[in-house]
Amino acid sequence: MSQLPDSFSSFKKVVDTHDRPLGSLRLSVTDRCNLRCQYCMPEEDYVWLPREDVLSFEEMATLTGYFADLGVDKVRLTGGEPLLRRDLSRLVRLLLQDRRISEIALTTNGILLADNAQELYEAGLHRVTVSLDTLRPERFRQLTRRDEFARVIEGIESVGRAGFTGFKLDTVAIRGFNDDELVALIEFAKHYRAEVRFIEYMDVGGANDWAMAKVLSQAAILETLTQHYGPIVPLPGRGTAPAQRFLLPDGTTFGIIASTTQPFCATCDRSRVTADGMWYLCLYAAKGTDLRQPMRAGASPDRMRELIGAGWQNRRDRGAESRKALEEVGLRNGKLIGIDQLRGDPHLEMHARGG
Repeated sequence: MSQLPDSFSSFKKVVDTHDRPLGSLRLSVTDRCNLRCQYCMPEEDYVWLPREDVLSFEEMATLTGYFADLGVDKVRLTGGEPLLRRDLSRLVRLLLQDRRISEIALTTNGILLADNAQELYEAGLHRVTVSLDTLRPERFRQLTRRDEFARVIEGIESVGRAGFTGFKLDTVAIRGFNDDELVALIEFAKHYRAEVRFIEYMDVGGANDWAMAKVLSQAAILETLTQHYGPIVPLPGRGTAPAQRFLLPDGTTFGIIASTTQPFCATCDRSRVTADGMWYLCLYAAKGTDLRQPMRAGASPDRMRELIGAGWQNRRDRGAESRKALEEVGLRNGKLIGIDQLRGDPHLEMHARGG
């Protein structure tokens, strides 16, 4: 863990060139996954991160401490599939030793969740989000190329039993694939006291065959749900959250992450660290900063804080807005990153940088 000062105020919270604070960290614990979702891992063969480069839990906790020194108070554990990393509850306990971390959340595909939910809850994990794009087993198999739908449902059922509240289901909304399941997903979530967040299909990476025609926009999602439920009311107080939340007439809430059609770059306070310590300031970023090398080389805590602080203060990224701007000149359907470049750098696909 980073050495804490006598007074936390001796470190200054940093803001970037657009006055956005450094507040939230997505920490990838592995690049491996037990699914092959076509919007995230469309190929069968990948170049994996060398195991010797993957950070230990102690290194992850130390690095998170440096981020906390500069303002981070929320951490989301991601992958790949984070539950493939054994004894993940130990990392949760390590992170919670830093009392400045007010929230630790987990995003998982749910396959291994039933085996781990109780242990994670007892370790102090605050919230769980399960990715679930369809309620139809045959569609699940088509999308993920794995026959694990039943285990995902078991994982979802384990969340409430373990004691978690604030449970969310993330659904990537794809036109022509699951656009006929919006209502069913909301009704499914009600049963488990969960809140659905519909995510517009994003054009990150370069191997996922993204096209604007496949994007189910926020406007289209709201139109479909309004036809079924009646008037829908947007909720205030979004802050830096990625999802705009809405209220159905019966009191049910849901969210939409509309980063493709309505980017929220202006309020984004998130950055992400890969399992081997590469730091990316934006999901769309093509280049990152290696934090593992200086940390393992013995860089002082002050030097690590200086490196992170300077990186954030110089941040200009507005990746989703930049991609949207390409629509005006008809270039958005071009690949964000070429397939040859992806194969040369395993950090550049979604599964390596926490989605």
